[in-house]
Formats: sequence, C-alpha cells, structure tokens
Amino acid sequence: MARTKTSKAWMHEHVTDQFVQRAKAEGWRSRAAFKLMEIDEKDKLLKPGEIVVDLGAAPGGWSQVAGRRIGDHGRVFAIDLLEMGGLPGVDFLQGDFRDEEVLHRFEAMVGDRPVSLVLSDMAPNISGIPTSDQARSIYLCELAMDFAKTHLKPDGAFLVKVFQGEGFDDFLRAMRESFQTVVTRKPKSSRDRSAELYLLGRRPRRS
Repeated sequence: MARTKTSKAWMHEHVTDQFVQRAKAEGWRSRAAFKLMEIDEKDKLLKPGEIVVDLGAAPGGWSQVAGRRIGDHGRVFAIDLLEMGGLPGVDFLQGDFRDEEVLHRFEAMVGDRPVSLVLSDMAPNISGIPTSDQARSIYLCELAMDFAKTHLKPDGAFLVKVFQGEGFDDFLRAMRESFQTVVTRKPKSSRDRSAELYLLGRRPRRS
C-alpha cells in the first residue's frame, strides 16, 4: 500500500528528529527516554534502591532509564500487552494490568516491597477518530491512576502521560482529589505540536 503524504511527512519528521537520532546513537530504546530523564532531573523521582512499576512499558524506553537510575538494589516491574526485550534490573510481565491473573502475578513478584513510583506513558492505538482516541486515552489514564492509588506507598509518586482535550480537566480534577500534590510537566523532548502533557501526583490520598 502506498504511503500517504501525511505518513511520509511523519516518517521524515521522525527520522530527522534530534531525539530519535540521539536515542539511536546513545543506545536508548526510544526517544521517550529523554522525556523521563528530563522530568526526573527536575523532580528527583528515580532514587537508588527503589521499586518502580512501568505500565505499558514496551518498547522499554522508560524502563531502561529507570533501571539504570535506581541501580542494582532497586527493581523495575514492566507490564505490557506487547513483548519487550530484556533489560538489566527490569522484570517484564506480559499481559493486561487490569486482569486479575496478571495482577496476582505482579503482586507475587513484588512481594512486600513498597512501590515508590508508578509510570504510565501509555497511549491507545490510534483509530483516526479524534473524539474516540481521546476518550480511550483518558480511560487508560484513569486505569493507571487506579493502579497507582492501590499499589503506591504513602509517599509514592505517579507520573502519567495525558493528552489535552475532552476529559482532560475532569482527569486533572480526579488527580488532585487522589494525590496531595499534582504538577504539570512538558519536557523539551515532547514535540511542540503534541497535545501531550505529563501529570505528576505525589503522596496518594487514602480514602
């Protein structure tokens, strides 16, 4: 099938993107690695020896960064429906984090170790219908937030990618109701034209 002008333009932008080129040169699995690095440098999320969960982890850009920064005494638990190649310091669990079986396997792997940070850089498969795609994106954010509230330790943190649009204000309100502090981040490595933002919630409120 011939590529459309839009797909050709996207491919050109992708291959010439400075962060795509840097990721390839420096051995990072995706350009998204730079987003997490920039946020971490500002907010000091990844600390040696801690337990981190990466939801929707494939291809592993965020897990790769987290694994390096928490060191040998920490652990990253990466969960995704898609396969993901192995990474040092990362335990990968393939499946849907909403499924009871997957949750039980995750909880067995973590044991009694407290979870310090839950990451979610998830986005739905794009259908091309903006209202539908936005609704599915917000739904993923809500699921990730519920997971974080359940598993984080009292002073833990939750970092999630959210697209601005319908439902964003409601989700932001829910974040503020669920965490004691919530801040917005827009990394330099996030494309200017992208509607994506990152919300960082700290210290989950216990009902």
